[in-house]
Amino acid sequence: MSLNPALHIIPPTAPHTYTIIFLHGRGSDATTFCNEIFESQDSSNRFFTDMFPSVKWVFPCAKKRWAKTEEEEMHQWFDMSSVQRPQEEVVEQKMGLWESVSQVLEVLRAEKELVRGSENVILAGISQGCATAIFSLLTSDARVGGFFGLCGWLPLAEEMEQIMRVPGRSIDVLAMPVLLQHCRDDGVVPVQNGEDLVERLRSMGMQVKWESFENGGHWLNEPRGMDGIVRFIEEVMERGKSSTK
Repeated sequence: MSLNPALHIIPPTAPHTYTIIFLHGRGSDATTFCNEIFESQDSSNRFFTDMFPSVKWVFPCAKKRWAKTEEEEMHQWFDMSSVQRPQEEVVEQKMGLWESVSQVLEVLRAEKELVRGSENVILAGISQGCATAIFSLLTSDARVGGFFGLCGWLPLAEEMEQIMRVPGRSIDVLAMPVLLQHCRDDGVVPVQNGEDLVERLRSMGMQVKWESFENGGHWLNEPRGMDGIVRFIEEVMERGKSSTK
């Protein structure tokens, strides 16, 4: 049975060459996030769909889970007591997170087949979606063309580091290009959490490009953050072309 009954998909308007899988944040959903992110513009007032007509955009939706702190059901990749202090009470995060990892990997496998190669898939996420996406890649060693994340952190950091130290484990994922962005006035996920993510990934041997902005809140900075994401996607695409020559 599919773990992904609620994918929100924006098909390409030109021949399909790349897929970007983009995970929403806690309390949002696939459709809402898609509509919001597609309103973002770069410094030339262009939208994502204007610049990348050959990209298929896939927005997975987190299932509704009981949120202990809020005492209600909400779309979330895993329950947690605080996004400000993500390394507290980690036991309650595990079941939902590992379930969401399976969901993300199922989407990745399907898109890799459709677009004929892992180098033609980019994984991305915002907030808890960023945390879930990078955790999925690191724990599975799933290969993609690149990863970009906004307002994120590394969940289950100690467990993650133990997994990465397993003797004989493939480390191909560490060669993946990574872009991380965070706004310093983010009132939901402190920028220090993003800086910690950068430090941990670099300590594993990853080449991480870090961009922080004074304003933008719990979102991407417009237009400079958008410009950075566009450049990153273009670089991944160019790298993919070079690898096939």
